[in-house]
Amino acid sequence: MPTAAKLVAAIWFALLAWFAAELAKNYLPESTRYGLMTYIAGFFGLLTGWVFLGKRAGDTMAAAYSYGFSSSVILTFWSVFYFAFETMIHRSLDKRYRGPTEALMSMVDLMREYIMYVLKPDVLFILIVGGFFGGWLTEKAARKWA
Repeated sequence: MPTAAKLVAAIWFALLAWFAAELAKNYLPESTRYGLMTYIAGFFGLLTGWVFLGKRAGDTMAAAYSYGFSSSVILTFWSVFYFAFETMIHRSLDKRYRGPTEALMSMVDLMREYIMYVLKPDVLFILIVGGFFGGWLTEKAARKWA
């Protein structure tokens, strides 16, 4: 059921993911084609805010900060997972792998490589502080429009 808290969480985490993806682009190799990277990350932020954080609103403020931080972690995981999976699919279509096991092992390596772009100080700072603020904002929305 749609609530104000879900809407606030979805919008905030979509913006947070969009901004974090824009910051992460500064660390990617110059030959990288970004494509829809920012919008896909924003979509994962929207889903995380709506599905995970929005339905947990209405608890204590300490729980809200915790859920906000957890939302940032979830958003980061699914974004990195998606981009590693997409790269693995493109490489497998180019016949770079001998089988599905090698492709999946390569995907784990790609996730490890991609998470290093997120672990830069400015990107990490934005995700952590933005997660805490998103939890606070969602909790305030849940209390005001409950």
